[in-house]
Amino acid sequence: MPAAKRNTAPAAPAPGARERILLTAHDLFYRDGIRATGIDRVIAASGVAKLTFYRHFPSKNELVREFLEYRHRRWMAWFVAALQRHGGDSKALVPALGEWFGDDGYRGCAFINSVGELGETLPEVVAITRRHKQDMADAIAALLPASRQRKRQAMDLALAVDGAIVRARFDQNPQAALASLERIRKSLLAPLGASSARRTRIS
Repeated sequence: MPAAKRNTAPAAPAPGARERILLTAHDLFYRDGIRATGIDRVIAASGVAKLTFYRHFPSKNELVREFLEYRHRRWMAWFVAALQRHGGDSKALVPALGEWFGDDGYRGCAFINSVGELGETLPEVVAITRRHKQDMADAIAALLPASRQRKRQAMDLALAVDGAIVRARFDQNPQAALASLERIRKSLLAPLGASSARRTRIS
């Protein structure tokens, strides 16, 4: 999800304290990790008093939950828009993700990262992540032709997307992950007759 670009529109009103805390936590949690980012750092970076912080977020766990809910809304809005920019069908999946993977601020999936850090200690993280991944799969399903296999194909593609997200995180260049994802997409969506013909030739 590429960072928002500056524009020449009139400046929006300055965010209130709660929004400022949440935006600051979002950037720090995603960039540096949740465990590595203490509350005092969020308070200092957001420029609020400690009392103000705890009035809006009584605990770090509450802030983590709000961070993930905010990230979900922001990422899904970007994902759906990016898919439409690239044609609104299954072929849009790889170039849309290419926008995100190529961004300087790319740090993988905030939800996968958060489950790895907190999944055993904060069950809400797992619940939010499941919902996020289901919404991602539903967005992918909307790209596919109507068929009895569409739900299964979307879930398979969503799993492949998660694999590409992880691979692009540690590869020096995300193109290998994107190329693999495109091959999986073509294979999953190939007409049944074409797949059978290929299997016959191989055998």
